Amino acid sequence: MSATVENWLGSFLKDRRTRLDPVAFGFPAGRRRTPGLRREEVAQRANISATWYTWLEQGRGGSPSADVLDRIARALMLTDAEREHLFLLGLGRPPEVRCSVGEDVTPRLQRVLDALNPNPALIKTVTWDVVAWNRAAAAVLTDYGTLPPGRRNILRQIFCDSRVRAAQFDWESVARFVVGAFRADAARADATHAGAEVQSLIADLSRQSPDFARLWASNDVRNFGEGTKHLHHPQLGNLALEYSAFAVDGRPDLMMLVYIPAAPDDAAKIRALIA
Repeated sequence: MSATVENWLGSFLKDRRTRLDPVAFGFPAGRRRTPGLRREEVAQRANISATWYTWLEQGRGGSPSADVLDRIARALMLTDAEREHLFLLGLGRPPEVRCSVGEDVTPRLQRVLDALNPNPALIKTVTWDVVAWNRAAAAVLTDYGTLPPGRRNILRQIFCDSRVRAAQFDWESVARFVVGAFRADAARADATHAGAEVQSLIADLSRQSPDFARLWASNDVRNFGEGTKHLHHPQLGNLALEYSAFAVDGRPDLMMLVYIPAAPDDAAKIRALIA
C-alpha cells in the first residue's frame, strides 16, 4: 500500500469514526476532545488491537486483512458503498460478493427494465433466479409472472422445462454455456450468504437432470459477457437476439440481461406482440 493510499485510508476511517454518536453504542458521552467514537472504542467494537487501529488511522498500519476490514466496516456502520471504498483503499480490490437473498429490486430499477421495451430485459440473482423482467421478456423468453417464485430460475428452465428446451436452436451448446457461467457466479457467492443456497441448487439439479450433472462435472467456466441467442418462438418463429450482461451498481448479487433483436424484422415482431 502506498503512503498516499495509507493516508486516504486513515482519513476515511477518522472521518467515519467522528460521525458516530457514542451514546448510541452504549459508550458514556463524558467530555470528549473530538466528536464521535474514540479510537479504542472502534477497536473494541471491531475486536482488534487499539494500537493497530490507531496506526491505521495514522497511515502506518500496513495492509489489513479482508476479515479485519469487514469488522471495521461493521464497527463504523458503513454503507455498502462505503464498505467497498474501504476495501479499495485497504486492499486495492472490492470486497467479495455479499448477496442479499430474497430482496426485491427497487421500483427505479423496474422502471429501467420497462423503459427498455420492446427489448427483452431481466434481472437475475447469483443463483440465477429471475427477480424482475419487462413485458418483452415475458412475451419472448418466459412469462415469469405465471410461475411460482421457486420456478423462476434460468437453470431449472433450461434443464427441467421441455418447452424452454425445445425453444433452443442448439440446446447442448446453450446448456454448456449457462452451466459454465453459473459456475463463475457460484464461486463469487459469499459463503455466509448465498453459498448454502447455491450448493442446494446444484444438488437438486444434479438429482433432477443427468445432463446438468454431466455438464457440472466438466468444470467449464465461462463469463456471461455478450453474444447472440437464437430462439424458436411459438408465435414469432425464429429469432436472433444479441444479449449483453450488466452489473447492477450497489447490488453485486444481481445482473441485468438485455436482449436486442439482431434484425429490424424481429424487432417489429416483438413490438407488435407486446402492443
